[in-house]
Amino acid sequence: MKFHGRIVSAFIFLLLASGAARGQAPQGKLSFDVATVKPSALDMQKLAIAAQAGKMPKIGPEIGATRATYTFMTLSELISMAWNVRPYQISGPDWLSKQRFDIEATMPEGATKNDAPAMLQSLLEDRFKLTVHRAQEEHKVLALVVGKSGPKMKESATPPQAFDPNSPLEPGETQMEGLDGPVRMKIGSDGTVTQNMGAKGTIVQKFDRQTMTFHFKSSGVTMVGYAELLSTLLLQLGGPSSRQVVDMTGLKGYYELDTEISMADIMALARNLGMNVPTGPPGGGANTVPEASDPGGGSSVYESVSQMGLKLEDSKATVDRLVIDHVEKMPTEN
Repeated sequence: MKFHGRIVSAFIFLLLASGAARGQAPQGKLSFDVATVKPSALDMQKLAIAAQAGKMPKIGPEIGATRATYTFMTLSELISMAWNVRPYQISGPDWLSKQRFDIEATMPEGATKNDAPAMLQSLLEDRFKLTVHRAQEEHKVLALVVGKSGPKMKESATPPQAFDPNSPLEPGETQMEGLDGPVRMKIGSDGTVTQNMGAKGTIVQKFDRQTMTFHFKSSGVTMVGYAELLSTLLLQLGGPSSRQVVDMTGLKGYYELDTEISMADIMALARNLGMNVPTGPPGGGANTVPEASDPGGGSSVYESVSQMGLKLEDSKATVDRLVIDHVEKMPTEN
């Protein structure tokens, strides 16, 4: 598939949203009435057409009163939802974030969306023979600290406000379960994707065709929240070997933050998403793009952090992990 800025914009948003999505901690042994699990056969051309029309691609979790669907999601993302952890907290084989699956399930009578994580957990244990355990482990991390010249970000004028999840949606707006509550999202006519996380702040994402860069403009975000965003971004850019970012700034306010991703890093992300992106050295022709300068991905993210008077430096910390003891690559038959 030909690279399309708006498609990557939508995909980045959905990966961040669905990858962080989670519900209440599973209670008891619950299960879906009926469920099918298939390798994802997402039609990328249809997604491109939808994105060009300003429609949000139907990717990620959608939990209703009678039905639950998980579309174009990796095992890592599904495990994240089921066990109430973020993908970068999962210790397991690299291929967990490669193959994507579509799940369609029927909710049992009387179940609510808060029961979905427990039912997804049962499904993964049954169909992928998944076994896990929780642990606190010392790992190499990236510490988010204040640079020598001090922070250069602006504090938000007012703290972010929660929204009523039952209030009417605006035209073109959708809502999904996200980190610590519902998230509302919308694609603008110019490809801008707005993610309203309520009390967690707002992130506006846009691909700039003039500079060929991708911007995350965050408003009303804490340093802890920004460290979570950086951890997820670096995971998508660099893969499972990327290190978790831990806030060690000591800053307690809400901030306006601008994170930029270069074309080379965007291409690395697009390839991780399975898109057909040509490669080659700079100047190699109209159909080639440069490789990321940092083999681990995310070099432009480091530069953005530095411009805000912050720094990512090597460190160690004890972090919560979900350790995969056993998992099969493909599910048992439906």
